[in-house]
Amino acid sequence: MQFFGGSDISPSPPAPTASGHNAHMMYMFNRNGVCLFYREWNRPLRTLNPQQDHKLMFGLLFSLKSLTAKMDPTSAEKGNLGVPQLPGQGCSFHSFRTNTYKLSFMESPSGIKIILVTHPRTGDLREALKYIYNLYVEYVAKNPVYAPGTPIKCELFNTNLDQYVRSIS
Repeated sequence: MQFFGGSDISPSPPAPTASGHNAHMMYMFNRNGVCLFYREWNRPLRTLNPQQDHKLMFGLLFSLKSLTAKMDPTSAEKGNLGVPQLPGQGCSFHSFRTNTYKLSFMESPSGIKIILVTHPRTGDLREALKYIYNLYVEYVAKNPVYAPGTPIKCELFNTNLDQYVRSIS
């Protein structure tokens, strides 16, 4: 299991992966599937209400994690399909791409799941997701007025996240 270093935020975040503003939306879930944060930057079509959208996204992640663990060719103990795994346990996925978007995913050791949906030609975002997680740790988790498990309402986090996401391309 890899940890993401200290909680200090690097003065220079990972370089953007392409040119232009390509981030569509971002989700953050806790280990129980509660959506702690949702933000849209460039989502032209809204087809679901927010609660349905969050449930659908968490269900997709749960299913993909379960499927990748079940298909892991390196593990003899595959467990049952649909049984939750601990963060860092078994095989995992980082992203998938369709003709209209790319979904990038990271799960922290504490079970925080970060999903960033971008343009399909966006490159590898693993370093960008780690940087976003470090923003979360610095501005949310260390905030004495934040109650874990509740929706994130921190202007400093929002401002720094928006600024960084605009640089991801």
